[in-house]
Amino acid sequence: MANLLSYYVRAKKQRQTEGPRRPHPLWLRLLFPLIGLAALIWFLIRVIPKPSRATYPCQRIAFPLASSFVIWLMGVIGAVSFLKRGMGLLNRKRFAATMFCIAGAACCLWLALSTVSTETAGSAEPVRNDPIGIAKGIFPGRVVWVHDPNATDWNGPGSGDGYSWQPENTSQTHVDAMIGKAVRQLTGCITDAAAWDALFRHFNTERGKGDVGYSPGEKITVKVNLTTCNHTMIGWSINRETYAKTRYLDSSDTSPQIIVSLLRQLVCKAGVEPNDIAIGDTLALFPKQWWDICHTEFPDVTYFDYLGEQGRVQSTPSGIQQHWSHGLDPNDYADDFIPTLYAEADYLINLPVLKGHSAGITICAKNHYGSYNRTPVEEGYYNLHNTLCGYVPESGSYRAMVDIMGHPHMGGKTLLYLVDGLYGGYYWEGNPYKLQNDPFNNDWPSSIFISQDAVAIDSVGLDILWDEWPDVVQIPAVDDYLKEAALADNPPSGTFYDPDGDGQRLESLGVYERWNNPTDRQYSRNLAPINGTGIELVYIRMKTHPGDLSSDGVVETIDLIQLADQWLWMGTAGQIREDLVEDGVVNMEDLSMLSTGWQTND
Repeated sequence: MANLLSYYVRAKKQRQTEGPRRPHPLWLRLLFPLIGLAALIWFLIRVIPKPSRATYPCQRIAFPLASSFVIWLMGVIGAVSFLKRGMGLLNRKRFAATMFCIAGAACCLWLALSTVSTETAGSAEPVRNDPIGIAKGIFPGRVVWVHDPNATDWNGPGSGDGYSWQPENTSQTHVDAMIGKAVRQLTGCITDAAAWDALFRHFNTERGKGDVGYSPGEKITVKVNLTTCNHTMIGWSINRETYAKTRYLDSSDTSPQIIVSLLRQLVCKAGVEPNDIAIGDTLALFPKQWWDICHTEFPDVTYFDYLGEQGRVQSTPSGIQQHWSHGLDPNDYADDFIPTLYAEADYLINLPVLKGHSAGITICAKNHYGSYNRTPVEEGYYNLHNTLCGYVPESGSYRAMVDIMGHPHMGGKTLLYLVDGLYGGYYWEGNPYKLQNDPFNNDWPSSIFISQDAVAIDSVGLDILWDEWPDVVQIPAVDDYLKEAALADNPPSGTFYDPDGDGQRLESLGVYERWNNPTDRQYSRNLAPINGTGIELVYIRMKTHPGDLSSDGVVETIDLIQLADQWLWMGTAGQIREDLVEDGVVNMEDLSMLSTGWQTND
C-alpha cells in the first residue's frame, strides 16, 4: 500500500522532470479518488490502533492524500446536493434561489477539483551570491565537481542492461581517475599522496593537534548510504540468509565502485592499513552484491552494518551521548549514543548519494540519520523527521541535522565529504533519472563532489537538483538547515546548538550560498577570487584524450588556442585548467602532451 501511494506521488512529481509543464493526463486525474480512498483507509487502519504511527514516513505520504480525498468527497456531495435542490427550485420558478444553488454547486465543484491539482507549494526564489557563515578548508569554501560521462554506461531501469552497480555498467577505471583528480584539485597538490597528506595536516592543525599528517594505527570510519538495504526491509528487499539485495536493485545507493576507489586511495595513496578502516551503514545491511565487489579486493577492511552477520561487524552504541538542542524535556525521550566505530575513529569520511527527498535533498548532513542504532522515527526516541522541512516548513526552525553536523564525534571528526553523483536518485529510494540541464544534457550525472566544508557541498548539491526536480526540491525551508548550520553560533531559529551537551555553543559549521544561475554556476569566490567570502565551485570535465581541453572528444585547433591563452601562466599546481601535466605552469610539457593526442577523436 505504501508503495502504491509513493508511486502515485512520484508519478505526479515526475511530470515536471520531463520538460515544460503539460496538462496532466486523464488517467492521473481519474486515479485520484481511488488512491485517496485507499490512503484514507490505510491511514485509519494504521493510526487508530497506534497514534504514534502518524509520524511514520508512509503515513506522512498517506495523510495529505487522505485529507484531500475527504475534501474532494465533500465537494462532490455538496455539488450534487446544490444541483438537486436547484432543480426543484427551478421547477417552482424560484429563479433567484436556483441561481444561488448553481453558484453553490460551482463552488463545491471548484473545491473538489482543486484537490486533484498536482501543483505543490514551492520555496521562494533563492537569494543569489549572498554568502553567510565561515568557509572551511585548505581553500575555504572550495567544492570540486568532477564530471565524466564515460564513467557510466547503463541504459537504465528495465532496459535489460543489468544494474548500474555492475562492473560492466560503471567503469572502475574512470571512477578511480575522477577521485584522484578530485583530491588533487581540492588540495592543490600534484600527487594523490601529497593531497591526502595535506588533508590530514589541515584537519589536525584546525583541531589543535599541530601540523602532523596521518599516523599509522589511526582509525578511519566511512559512512555510506545504503538506504534501500535498511534493516527494516529484511525479508522484503534483503535476504537475511544470503545478505543478497532482492528489491530496489535499480536504486542508487552508494556505489561499490566509489567505495573501492576510496579504499584504493586510502590504502595505496594515504598509506592507511586496511584493518584500520571501517566502512558501512549503521541501520542497513551491507549487501552481498556490494560485498562481492569490495571484500574481494579489500578483505581486511571492517564492513559494518546493523546485524553484523556473514562476515560483517555489528554497529553498536558507545557511551558517548548525542544531545538534541530542541529545548524539550530530555526525560521524555530515550538517549541517543554515537556508534562505537565512530567514537573510536580518529577520522570520518561522509560518503552519501546525490538524492532528492521529502526533506528536499538528502546529501551529506542527512546521511547521518542512518548513523544511530535506531531509525529516525523509532518510538520512544526523539523523532528526527519532525525537524525536516517536509514536516516543519517554517524557516528559522530548529534542525536536528545541525546537532549532527556539529557533534565532535560526527561532523567534528569528518576529514572529507565525498558525494556519489554517478547516477543520483529521485526521492529517498534513489530512483535514477537522467538529468536534463547543462552539462548533463539528458544523461546520468556521472559526477562526484568533494569538499572539506559540510555546508558548502550540500549547498552545491541543492543548486544542482533545484531545477532538475523542482517538485521534490523546491519546497519551503529546503535550505533552512544550511542557514542554521552556517550561522550555528547565532542561528535564525535562536536555538542554542550544543550537540555534546557541554554548555558550549557551536561555531559556524561552514558557508552557505546559492550560485548566480544554473548556466554560469558561479559563486562569490568564482566571481571574486581574492575578495570572495563564500563558495568556490571548481568544475572539471574529465578529458577523453590527452589535450582535449574543450572536452568535446577531439584534440584540435580550439584546444591549442585554449592552451596558448595561458601560455607560461603560473599558479598553484593542479589548479589551472590548461595545466595538463599539473605542475603549476603552462609550458612545452603541456604542449607536448596535447600534441600526442592531436586530432584523435571518439
